[in-house]
Amino acid sequence: MTYKEVLIKAALKSGRFIKGSVGKIVRISHKGRDNIVTDVDKKAEAMIIKDIVRAFPEHSILSEECAPKIGASPYKWIIDPIDGTTNFAHAFPFFCVSIGLEAGGKMLLGAVYDPMRKELFFAERGKGAYLNDKKISVSKTKKLGDGFLATGFSYGMTRKDRNISHFRKLLTRSLAIRRAGSAALDLSYVACGRFDGFWEMNLHPWDSAAGMLIVDEAGGRVTRFNKSPYSPYDKDILATNSRIHNQISSLLTSK
Repeated sequence: MTYKEVLIKAALKSGRFIKGSVGKIVRISHKGRDNIVTDVDKKAEAMIIKDIVRAFPEHSILSEECAPKIGASPYKWIIDPIDGTTNFAHAFPFFCVSIGLEAGGKMLLGAVYDPMRKELFFAERGKGAYLNDKKISVSKTKKLGDGFLATGFSYGMTRKDRNISHFRKLLTRSLAIRRAGSAALDLSYVACGRFDGFWEMNLHPWDSAAGMLIVDEAGGRVTRFNKSPYSPYDKDILATNSRIHNQISSLLTSK
């Protein structure tokens, strides 16, 4: 099987399992005050990793719920079995499977699968972005005042969290802002034009690895807040339709 075939098969298979597990969680554990993991996260992750290791045993794996696997190959799979676990645990239908393939510091493939809506967002470097095999592109919104935006807040946030001030600035200058609880889906929504822009702080590689490629291949722009190049190992991300990128960046970096 090709990399693409393995990736899509793993995303769809684990997604079906996750959807069938809504309302059937056996155990919830806390990784922090407001950061939880369920038994379903761990079972879905094991399913994904098993399929990848069977096909490519020499590849490295970086996944949210287990220790990294370092392989001899330059290829690395970056996995979030359920992005939006808190939503999933409460049967709030905004969560997804996110899987990306990286090599040489570049994302090559990315898939974000929303099992509740049966929406598969997919991108391959240099070949465009797709939603259920239909090519997608970012919105054409040019003014921040017309912008429909998304963001998220860090686990363990306090009243002094910097993103609260960012939220205030952008809330009064945009059309509206949503905080739905899944960075991978937020990025995918930017890619297909549902959102005009997304920003967040303190993400992990598995939160943005697949989504950043999907936005990029859909014609959007993904950087750090200050417009410098972004990698999934960075701690702040700004993803937009490119047309309102500078407007948002200037607000996120102003004092």
